[in-house]
Amino acid sequence: SQDNTDIGFRAEASAKGSSFTGFAYFGNYTSRIDGPGKVFDFQNVSDITIDDIWNEHMVCLYWGANTDRMTIKNSRIRDMFADGINMTNGSTDNLVANNEARATGDDSFALFSAIDAGGADMKNNVYENLTTILTWRAAGVAVYGGYNNTFRNIRIADTLVYSGITISSLDFGYPMNGFGTDPTTFENITIERAGGTFWKGQDFPAIWAFSASKVFQGIRVNNVDIIDPTYHGVMFQTKYTGNTPEFPVKDTVFTDVSISGAPIGIYVNEMPEAGQGPAVGEATFVRPKFSNNGQNTKNDTSTFKLTMQP
Repeated sequence: SQDNTDIGFRAEASAKGSSFTGFAYFGNYTSRIDGPGKVFDFQNVSDITIDDIWNEHMVCLYWGANTDRMTIKNSRIRDMFADGINMTNGSTDNLVANNEARATGDDSFALFSAIDAGGADMKNNVYENLTTILTWRAAGVAVYGGYNNTFRNIRIADTLVYSGITISSLDFGYPMNGFGTDPTTFENITIERAGGTFWKGQDFPAIWAFSASKVFQGIRVNNVDIIDPTYHGVMFQTKYTGNTPEFPVKDTVFTDVSISGAPIGIYVNEMPEAGQGPAVGEATFVRPKFSNNGQNTKNDTSTFKLTMQP
């Protein structure tokens, strides 16, 4: 008769070199409770392997604060109330590979460059060979700040209310580092039927580029296919404080991105919600491909420059 039972693993630094391999972990969560409910709740540990785990009905599979050289691979994540895997607070040199997430209640695979619990920049992390489907709240893949992080060889399908990929410098009210000058790279990704309506009725795209409370720069998106998004293929947005934009989009390049079946292929949002303003900054698209879109590009602002290179 129990539910929302907080069971899982924590580890001390002396657990360096340990492995958690080959078991299932079926929880009994019926609602989201921020804090408990993490299968692996790690802080200030390194060199641990998590391999071949099947996890259902918890809040998160993995939450790592200042965790380095971790490997999370070959695992299934099902029916969660928050993130599948989220690394934060200076987690570096980690590998997340060959995992599938289905029906997570927050970002399926995320990096968040917060510094509230120690650590510094999020860097040198690789997320590869991943599948994320039916995310019912938030994005399939999300990155908030950091640099030299790579997301590659990923399929994202059927997000319900949010973007397929979120690229954001929003700090959520936490101490956080923005994006560094070294690149954050997304490559070889397919996004199918992504996007939805959330947060005060705002429509979200397959890829959401949101320049907000910290620096937004160094973004590279290469070889991405966006297929039948619910609303926009790629959307740019900027957060305002009063009438002042916080940080612009800069040094952002999309190369060999195809968008098909979108109401709007590339959209520079001129007014996402009341009290905000148009996107600010610039982005370059190299060899974009459009097909069967209602409108390929829409930029009705004077504050954002879209450059298209053949």
